[in-house]
Amino acid sequence: MVLLIVSALIIPACSNTADNTSNGRKVKLIKNEDQVYVGFLIDTLKDARWYRDKKLFEKQVKDLGGEVKTLAANGLDDVQIDQAKLLIEEGVDILVVVPHNAEIAAKIVTMAHKSGVKVISYDRLIANANVDYYISFDNEKVGELQAKEILKHQPEGNFAYVGGAESDHNAILFRQGAMNVLKPLIDKGKVKLVYDQYTNEWDPETAKKNMQALLKKRGNKIDAVIAANDGTAGGVIEALDTAGLARKVPVSGQDAELPAIHRILKGTQTMTVYKPISKIATEAAKLAVHVAEGKKVTTDTTINNGKINVPTILLEPIAVTKRNIKDTVIQDKFYTKQEVYQ
Repeated sequence: MVLLIVSALIIPACSNTADNTSNGRKVKLIKNEDQVYVGFLIDTLKDARWYRDKKLFEKQVKDLGGEVKTLAANGLDDVQIDQAKLLIEEGVDILVVVPHNAEIAAKIVTMAHKSGVKVISYDRLIANANVDYYISFDNEKVGELQAKEILKHQPEGNFAYVGGAESDHNAILFRQGAMNVLKPLIDKGKVKLVYDQYTNEWDPETAKKNMQALLKKRGNKIDAVIAANDGTAGGVIEALDTAGLARKVPVSGQDAELPAIHRILKGTQTMTVYKPISKIATEAAKLAVHVAEGKKVTTDTTINNGKINVPTILLEPIAVTKRNIKDTVIQDKFYTKQEVYQ
């Protein structure tokens, strides 16, 4: 996996941010200094969805007359912080960050603000920092959609909640949304939550091993699984398949990854949550350019990140099942018919 993904002209960075000035004016290390220069920091490109974000975000920035450089840390916090430092030294006007670790990424905000660079938190909220803006989907609603769809197939019994990485604030919101739906049923005794754990690094193999251990412990007596994303769902389904439970136990997911769509058609995965990447990527690019140009920006709401109420734009997620694949991911050209029905 390539560590640094670069979409702008590469010019060696200065070793010191303070040196990157000319007569008191910040120098941008791009061809045309009059352009808005956007830095896009992505946690990882190991997951297929982030390639889409990258491509669409970059295109929108350029369509708006800006320039952009994208760097991917592939799950390494120190690398992500070093990448932020590099982009600040290269004179970016604004940083858009998909943090790997919500807490550690607060260092990026502090560093950027010292250099007069604003920060937009993209899809994942940076915690305990003076983040300027946050754009994402309604992540509690994601969890609610997952739980509601699973309950349509299995209204009671032994449920497992397979969460994402606890270091990702979104994973906490997904769980909260699911519990908003499940708790009344748990209180009534209709649903018994026999497993409720986060999954380190969102790792599918870890999710698989955890599910295997759970199945062994409970003698395969699992009635439903709410998995926080398609990666963990894939690991869970592998474990269920080995135990002869695939297609018998409903499993949720998220991100509308192509393997998940195929599993939905096969009947091993019940649903996924589609978060239209074209929407968040283009809206985030518009937000970045407008903020960098000093334009007034209006947001829907605020979300507290542990330090401040961050001005926030929330987009609507969509539940995808076998019934509406054509009306969602195919209609939006997220995938072609051939890709889906191959």
